[in-house]
This record gives sequence, structure tokens and C-alpha cells, in this order.
Amino acid sequence: MSTAPSGTQWTISYADQTAVVVEVGGGLRTYQAKGREVVDGYAEDEMCPAAAGQILAPWPNRLRDGQYTFGGHTYQLPLSEPGTHNAVHGLVRWAPWRLLEQTPSAVTVGLDLPAQPAYPWSLSLTTRWELADDGLTVTHTATNTAAEPAPFGLGAHPYLLPPVSLEDAWLCIPARTRLLLGARALPIGAAKVAGSEFDYTVPKQIGTGTVSTAFGDVILAGQDRHAVTLGTADGPVTSVWADAAFAWWQFYTADSLPEPRRRRAIAVEPMTCPPDALRSGHDLIVLKPGEPWSASWGITPH
Repeated sequence: MSTAPSGTQWTISYADQTAVVVEVGGGLRTYQAKGREVVDGYAEDEMCPAAAGQILAPWPNRLRDGQYTFGGHTYQLPLSEPGTHNAVHGLVRWAPWRLLEQTPSAVTVGLDLPAQPAYPWSLSLTTRWELADDGLTVTHTATNTAAEPAPFGLGAHPYLLPPVSLEDAWLCIPARTRLLLGARALPIGAAKVAGSEFDYTVPKQIGTGTVSTAFGDVILAGQDRHAVTLGTADGPVTSVWADAAFAWWQFYTADSLPEPRRRRAIAVEPMTCPPDALRSGHDLIVLKPGEPWSASWGITPH
């Protein structure tokens, strides 16, 4: 008997929405609503490509040289992005998550991350995926089960499919600053977006330009949330919202991916901290022993 590369498949549905969550990485493989694909997912017999739908913890994005210092000790993580000499996207992407609870419209999966030489803290993680009238809501929890405080960050990596070509799609990003990145896709500075080509605080077309950077200084709306929107000027719009715990967004127009995924969708990644946060400490969460943490984001197809 063969096993799907992404492991066990858990399907949830509500009204005209269906989503598939997978065992390997505990992430989102597909999401359909109102008869269309909302995210650029992947087939059941395919290994997850380009981090599509994956959960990124205990840090999102890139870490310079895979090295960081915390509590007076220096740790070396494996260089999972050897071409740029970076450690990328955490330690749980390829781990098997277990089913904790499932209903017709929701599924909760969990993972116990053991302490290891490069990250000597144990974490208990859960992710709940739930469909309802307002779309897909994702709730993450993390508990430090070690005896010492643990550095922590989390992100998610959905690729949003526009209802038109990416060049013709309209994008709105509620953020006032963006990071300036060097050749290794690591921060070398920051800049205000106002008046620049990267000012998406008012919706505008993506066009042929490349977007591959992190945005911060987010603009909160009601309920202490902020939301990115992608769609057309007068047609369907999809929003990815996040609560205030996610202070950063990473965007990637998939320019470097091979066909047919190249520029077919845009990665819209809510993150609790920016790239290289384990080194810089910028917006890094420090979990006390036994301390629970929770945050939510979601996708609403309008």
C-alpha cells in the first residue's frame, strides 16, 4: 500500500466550502469556496511544493546562517536553505501532526515538538482549521513544556489564487513599512511605503512587478484585526485577515517557482515576527514554562 506524501488527509466542509488538512506539517492542502479554488494547493499524490499551506514554527521565514543566541547560549540550526546559507521556516513543516478532534466543519491537529540540540525547548502545538459563514478560521496554540523560557515565532504560508491573472489582480496591504532585503533575502533595513511603488495601503494592480518582502507597522481595523485583500476592482475579492498577534506580512509573487506555479498565485503569509527574529529579537515571543499562547488568522472569500 502506498501512502500520500502528505500523509493522512482530513476533509472538512461547510455550505459551499471544502478544505483538506494534511498530516505532514499539519497544513492546508486545498480550499475551495463558491465553486472556485481559493488557494494554490497541491495534489494528494504530490509532495508539498514551495511551503504551500504549511505552518512555520518555532520561527517563520529565514534565519541568517541558522545561528542565534538566547539566554547566553549560541545554537546552530541545520541550513535548510543551503543556497543562501539560511535556516528557513522552522522545524514542523515535515513532521507528522496527529488528529485531536474532528467535526464535519472543523479539524484540530497537534504536535509535540521535542527538545533538540539546536532548539533545546519542548513545545506543545495545536492548529484548528474551521469553516463557517465567514470562511476559514485558523487558530494556533503553543505551550512551552520545558523548564526554561523559550524563544518562539509562528507564521503560515498560504498561496492565494486571484480571480484573474496576477498581473491584473488588485492588492491591498494594510502596512506602513517594508523591509529592505539583501541578496540572501534577509533584512538590511526598512523603509516607509508611502509614495513608493510598494504602497499598497490603497488597493492597486500588481502588474508585472515582483513583490517578495515583509511588511510591518500594520494598520489595525475593527476587532484588533488587519486584513490583506486580493481581487478585482469590481468583482470577487478574497481577504486574509489576522489578529494583532501577527504584526507582519510576507508576500511573494512566486517569480522564482517553476511552471506552472510561476506567478500563478501570491503567497500571503501572516507572521508574528519578521525574518531573522531569532537573531535580532525583533517581535520575538518568549514563552514562559507552562505559558499558553494563542493567535488566529483566516481567509474570507467574498
